[in-house]
Amino acid sequence: MEFAKPCFDVGLYTEQLDPMLTFWQQKVGTQFDHMVPLGGGKRQHRHDAHGSVVKINHSRNPLPDNPPTGYREVLIARDGVLGVKALSDPDGNNVALVEPGMHGVAQLAMRMAVRSVEAHSRFYRDAFGLVEMPYDKGVAFGLGHGALLLEQADDAPSNAMNEGKGWRYITFQVFNADEAHVKALNAGGVEGMAPTTLGTTARISFVRDPDGNWIELSQRASLVGALD
Repeated sequence: MEFAKPCFDVGLYTEQLDPMLTFWQQKVGTQFDHMVPLGGGKRQHRHDAHGSVVKINHSRNPLPDNPPTGYREVLIARDGVLGVKALSDPDGNNVALVEPGMHGVAQLAMRMAVRSVEAHSRFYRDAFGLVEMPYDKGVAFGLGHGALLLEQADDAPSNAMNEGKGWRYITFQVFNADEAHVKALNAGGVEGMAPTTLGTTARISFVRDPDGNWIELSQRASLVGALD
């Protein structure tokens, strides 16, 4: 699969905007880029983390009380950090600033709890062509400067929901969302949302991994040019 940038993005939902913005901007050090209206009382506040986007999706309406997804912790490499500096945002989401290179994290990583490391490894290899990396707690897959850290866990979800507080999805930026969508489904993924065009901004879809975790495939005009 041809990716439009050498890393992936991460998305969460929250009901409390100001404390979350303060945390991500001041404690984590991500840079606010811009806000995108999502409709339905939701707005996405996009923050840059060394090329990856941390998407803070704020809902003015109560979010459903769904269980956590398999997306358990975001790790961000930070110069000057030795080892791991564990943090927790105002909603209790796990974030860690790590020494560059730890667990192969050169920029940003998502630590995932999965029911079957073997099934997820096969999916991420076949659907996206990600490269396996050494990881002492499970299996890791790299995408440029980013990494997915897969760990076997008995409490991993069997049908993760896309709405609710906390980490809910990751985003791969691709050159052709339709082709990427079909390839992911052919590799065993489940359709979450068929490809759709958002004005002149992007063409996106969602697929779900073997545990139902949601993955956005985004063909963003600012990265790839025309959407046709």
